[in-house]
Formats: sequence, structure tokens, C-alpha cells
Amino acid sequence: MQKIPTVHFEAASTLAVVVSSNEPLLFLSDDLKVIAASASFCRAFDIDPGTVCGQSLSEIGNGEWAMPKLASLLKATASGSANIEAYEIDFQRPNQKTRQLVVNARTLDDGDIDHIRLLLAITDVTDMRAEARLKDDLVRDNAILLQEVQHRVANSLQIIASVLMQSARRVQSEEARGHLHNAHHRVMSIAALQRQLSTSNGGKVELRAYFTQLCQSLGASMIADPDRLSIQVTVDDSAVDADVSVRLGLVVTELVINALKHAFPDERPGAIVIDYQSSGDDWTLTVTDDGIGMAAGSEAPKAGLGTGIVEALVKTLDGDIQLSDAGPGTAVTISHRESAGSRDISTAA
Repeated sequence: MQKIPTVHFEAASTLAVVVSSNEPLLFLSDDLKVIAASASFCRAFDIDPGTVCGQSLSEIGNGEWAMPKLASLLKATASGSANIEAYEIDFQRPNQKTRQLVVNARTLDDGDIDHIRLLLAITDVTDMRAEARLKDDLVRDNAILLQEVQHRVANSLQIIASVLMQSARRVQSEEARGHLHNAHHRVMSIAALQRQLSTSNGGKVELRAYFTQLCQSLGASMIADPDRLSIQVTVDDSAVDADVSVRLGLVVTELVINALKHAFPDERPGAIVIDYQSSGDDWTLTVTDDGIGMAAGSEAPKAGLGTGIVEALVKTLDGDIQLSDAGPGTAVTISHRESAGSRDISTAA
């Protein structure tokens, strides 16, 4: 058995702590010779405890601790010019898999003013790093799968919309044809929502691009003469969670469809404007048209499916609905404020 280097009497307590530690520890002299090693260190790295003390760090085991960069950092720590904090190394031994180790080192004042002592702590993070990589891979795979699903759903919705349009051309009943057209418009708008979500990477959705694409889809399917009717988007730089964007998009869809159906009879020209502004957690969504305005009394159309959809969606958004005369036209304002409640909307769809 090699002789343990001589240490000051007061270092005995440090030696006792190191040897009995449950964590892999090395007690080193300033020239990187091993003064003591914990039993857990010897077990972790398959080293005979009787061969450790008195050897240089680079000599223990089969020389796998001969790492020039680690030795340089330890010497710099002993001189006071550096510190080793959570320094990660790849530990390699012949015919064994590489292990990831995190080392920390600091000098110890053990009462011997003539020599600097170092305490080196080693943590094996191989399994932890493997688990982290596995989780990252799963998150990435799930994101890719979700995007693929959303893309396929969007494609399927477009096929359904095409079938609805073909059915509308074949039916004789004007009422049935109208219902099929309405269903077609709604399906196409939801398909547009899905396409936008498929590019959001599961994170925040920028509403300006989102509403612009949505309104382009609605205009293409519902506006025969773009020179007569237009849909404009004025949205700030807001970005919201994907699920919130879906609900907002469906609200915009229903309100735009409502305006296109009722605000511009007899080939009346005009425009619909979608505006969204936010400040912190508060936001306001306004859909305004410059059409014929709100009907009153017995001339007012009955609330339809679109109204129920909007009311239900706004409730989930903790929003408040206000219907007002835009002079000319109509403005529907949906706002979210702290402790705000929802009110009924009387527009027809």
C-alpha cells in the first residue's frame, strides 16, 4: 500500500469526511496527488482503494483521469486564478460507454498554511443527460406529429368543403342551397385556421398574419366582386396561444360571414374592417362594416346559428360584446378586461 502524503494534524477531520462521503470525492494536494478518496469514488470508477493515495490524479485507475484540461483548471484553482464550477467532461475508458461527469473543485483551509489542498467533487450525469435528450426528442417528435395532423385536417376540411359546394349545385331547394353554402363557408374558414396553426410550431400565433390569411380565405370563397366588397385587417403586433387564436378566428369568421350576408344587399359596395389591439392582458377585437346598419323592430333579423357560436366563443374568452351603430354600418366590439363578463349579441347570422 502506498503511503498517504503527510498532512497537517487539522486535516484529519477533512480526511474523515472525504473517506466516509457517500458522494465521489477526491482530496488533492496542490501538485494534484491524491491525499484521500471516498469509497464511493472508488466504487463508481472501479478503482482499488489501496492503490489511490499518493498517486497523481493522472495515474489512478488505468490513466483515464489524465485529462490535460482538467489538470490545468485544477492547478489554476489551487493558485487562486480560477474556479471549477459545474465543469462537464466526457469520461472515457476502454470498452465502456462514455460517461458525462460534472466536476466541482475548491481550495480548503485545513490549517496547513504551507500547502494548498483541493476538494474535487464528481457527479455522474450520464443518465440525466440521456433522459433530457429523450424528452427533447419526444417534444420535437410530438410537435412534428401535431403539425402533420393539423395539415391533414386542413386538407380533409377542404375536401369536405368541396363536397358541400357540389351538393349545393345539385339541390333544387333555395333554402337547402343556402344552408349548404353557409356550411361551405364555415368549413373553409376552419380549414384556413388549421393551415395557420400548422405553421405555428405549437407556440404563439401572430394575429396580424393569422387574421389576414383567414380573411383572404373568406373573401375568396364569399366575395364574387372584390372591387365592390373588401375585407381589411388592422391588427397590432399581438401574439396569443394557439387555442386562443382558434377561438378568436372563429369569432371573426362568424362576424364577417354575418356582415357579408346582411350588410350589403342589392349589390351595395362597402368594406369590412377587422381591428385587434391589446395592452397587457387586456384586448379589444372590433369587426366593423359600412353597410346598411342595424335593422330595428320587426325588420330586425332573428338571431341565427352564427350568433350562438359567437356568444359561446366569447364566453370562453371571458369577453364582453357590444353592438353599436357605426354610422354608416355596424360595429361589433368584443373586449376582454379583468372581471369583465359577457353580454348578449343581437346580430343575426
